Amino acid sequence: MKWPTIIQGGMGVGVSNWNLAKTVSRLGHLGVVSGTALDSVFARRLQNGDPGGHLRRALNHFPVSDIAHRVYEKYFIPCGKAIDQAFKRIPMYTLTPSRHLFEVTLCANFAEVFLAKEGHSGCVGINYLEKIQMPNLASIYGAMLAGVDYILMGAGIPREIPGILDLFSNHEDATLRVRVDNDDEAYPMTFSPRDIVGELPHPLHRPNFLAIISSATLAVTLARKSSGQVNGFVVEGYDAGGHNAPPRGHMLLDENGEPVYGEKDDIDLAKIRDLGLPFWLAGSYGDPYRVQEALDQGAAGVQLGTPFAFCRESGLEDHVKQQVLDQIKSGEVYVKTDAKASPTGFPFKVVQLDETLSEFEMYQQRPRVCDLGYLRTPFKDEEGRIGYRCPSEPVEEYQRKGGDPEATRGRKCLCNGLFANIGLPQLQRSGYTEKPLLTSGKEISLIRRFMQNGETSYSAEDVIHALCPQHQVEPAVA
Repeated sequence: MKWPTIIQGGMGVGVSNWNLAKTVSRLGHLGVVSGTALDSVFARRLQNGDPGGHLRRALNHFPVSDIAHRVYEKYFIPCGKAIDQAFKRIPMYTLTPSRHLFEVTLCANFAEVFLAKEGHSGCVGINYLEKIQMPNLASIYGAMLAGVDYILMGAGIPREIPGILDLFSNHEDATLRVRVDNDDEAYPMTFSPRDIVGELPHPLHRPNFLAIISSATLAVTLARKSSGQVNGFVVEGYDAGGHNAPPRGHMLLDENGEPVYGEKDDIDLAKIRDLGLPFWLAGSYGDPYRVQEALDQGAAGVQLGTPFAFCRESGLEDHVKQQVLDQIKSGEVYVKTDAKASPTGFPFKVVQLDETLSEFEMYQQRPRVCDLGYLRTPFKDEEGRIGYRCPSEPVEEYQRKGGDPEATRGRKCLCNGLFANIGLPQLQRSGYTEKPLLTSGKEISLIRRFMQNGETSYSAEDVIHALCPQHQVEPAVA
């Protein structure tokens, strides 16, 4: 099998949108859409009037027209909502989601993959986070209905996912064990395709599964103990954007409050090579010499996020994107590995940018609210009931739910910040409009190489051409 040399990372919420993934795939590499919070992204795009009619076009191909019609009619607003109107929220995921939430999730993931694959014969992947467990079953099945070619997953130990792909390829029920705080037993969460979409006549394509890992030990565990076939690994170093694995051992912070990584955090590539599976290296590989270095070490290629995050095709809001590009050109950009920002407890890279939540004053002005809930975790209270909490919610609410108030210190609302990054900020009941919270890899300054001859922006093709000059554009398919 011919593996792609470049995997375009599935970044943030809506940054790796269908347009970016489609562009990269047509250039002969692996375009990847972000599956994180895709149900809410989809609902907000509909409320903005579905510009271009793309979502409607995709849903016209959804295999169960009644489901597609119900979802579209519930959220679609002709000409888009008023600027002073809040977005209608979809329900937050729990261990027992409603049928409606399953239907929204199916349609959202189907539409994003369908649009990314439309009109060409290249491969398309979708990226999920193992940490955000509760939406994953319906999300994966929705993407498979659209013929997704690769599922990528990190931020945890996704041992159950390969077997779930096998089951879903035959429309069989699949169960995922969801972790519950204060309980030694995981909660089984089941998705039944036949109960939601009915009987479909043909099996689905089983996509390749790539696990995103940060240690050889995890690679060995997944290769040997997963519920089905792991097809390869994305080996992510601590220079990569978004969430990073914490340093091994006790976390020490430097004078800037950033985690200190050392030799213990270097990844043993020899052990990964010995598994005999393809792997891609990620984290500061946006340079042709580093791409070649990865190939020389036995990698099939590299995964790149940051260079694609700021290209013209990405989903970042244009003015936010341009602000970062201007700082890159002036040499004034700084990315901090923030040990506290993420409610997950994992280090999270944050671009230091004016008028965003990276500024302490802006962070202080934001009323704490948790209305999207993707990073909530289930917990069991003293009476054995299941509840949900997030360290970024109001402190008194988190404490009332049995959480340690110390865990809330410095936590930012990633969910709302990431939606603001892509021009879909919520107008809260208090009148506060959510502000961006931008992430990037440490390689961000290397983006200068893609802006030649005084240009102030660049394309995904510029990235591919600079790093892999022999790229091949896929012909459109009628």
